[in-house]
Amino acid sequence: MVDADYITDNFVKKLYQRTKPSLAFKEQKTKEEFLSWQRALKGKIKELLGKWPKPADLKPDFCSREEKEKYIREKWIIQSEKDCYVPLYLLIPKGMKKKAPAILCCHGHNDFAKDNVAGVTYNQGEREKVIREANYNYGEQMAEKGFITVCPDWRSFGERVGYINPYTPRDKCNIHFIQHLILGRTLLGANIFDGMRVIDFLITRKEVDRNKIGCMGLSFGGTMTTYISLLDERIRAADIICYATTTEHYAINRANFCGSQLVPYLYKYADVGDVIAAIAPKPLLIESGATDTCFYLHSARKAHQIVKKAYRVAKAEDSLRIEIFPGKHSFSGRQAFSFFKKYLS
Repeated sequence: MVDADYITDNFVKKLYQRTKPSLAFKEQKTKEEFLSWQRALKGKIKELLGKWPKPADLKPDFCSREEKEKYIREKWIIQSEKDCYVPLYLLIPKGMKKKAPAILCCHGHNDFAKDNVAGVTYNQGEREKVIREANYNYGEQMAEKGFITVCPDWRSFGERVGYINPYTPRDKCNIHFIQHLILGRTLLGANIFDGMRVIDFLITRKEVDRNKIGCMGLSFGGTMTTYISLLDERIRAADIICYATTTEHYAINRANFCGSQLVPYLYKYADVGDVIAAIAPKPLLIESGATDTCFYLHSARKAHQIVKKAYRVAKAEDSLRIEIFPGKHSFSGRQAFSFFKKYLS
């Protein structure tokens, strides 16, 4: 990088160093102090996410049903807000004799979106390769373990952009972020809203135990899991996969972000670890890859430390699991099944 004073990148780094998040987690002495901080941060995040859409009639539209060895995979489309539709897969384990726990499975920043998570490949080598490399079909894997899973497409991904990028070479997430912002929204806030509406659909199903709902996701799916679990009380347990990091690492020293993951002005108030920490005391599993080159381990560990302190103050240490697994940017699967079985079953 050029070291001249007038280079914008140099100014941004210095501005970052001068900025002290006003709602960063400080190791409060009591649970009551923690809860007061948590309320303040949640309130600020809701404010920063912008205008919340008005829910519309879900109008569930059944599309197809596919029978697999251990589960049934249904395709549905629901309406979240007026004129806004969410394609999703619902995976229902076979042999269910009573209502079962369910998990909202959030996809990451990938062209195939929900299809990866639900194990849909159409026997295409490229799709199979993505699943194989990142162990991406966690929605399918959890269904095979007896959980009902729901896998939606977020705005800017999968079927919601026709599996193409209409703005190549520009990132469609950035285009949609700017468009939403012009119209008084944020893209992340809109997707969080869509996730909550997917839960609304989920609990209409007779097979689902509405008191036992979890959330999980890889990368951008970890972003979605973080904010949905923080803001929706119906989520009882969460697995954040390869997202724990720091603002300095992903946004200042690197440009590892896009419009779909941004909370405007967030670092004025909090870092990523602070937001994750505010999920306490809900049961939480954090997976971080030892050789992850998207969110490097050194940044993940800084976030882990904040979360550990928060769970300790919230008297919920036993509800937190942090797994550093020997792998890259992917779903580990070493603890997720036992974690959700303990907290949802």
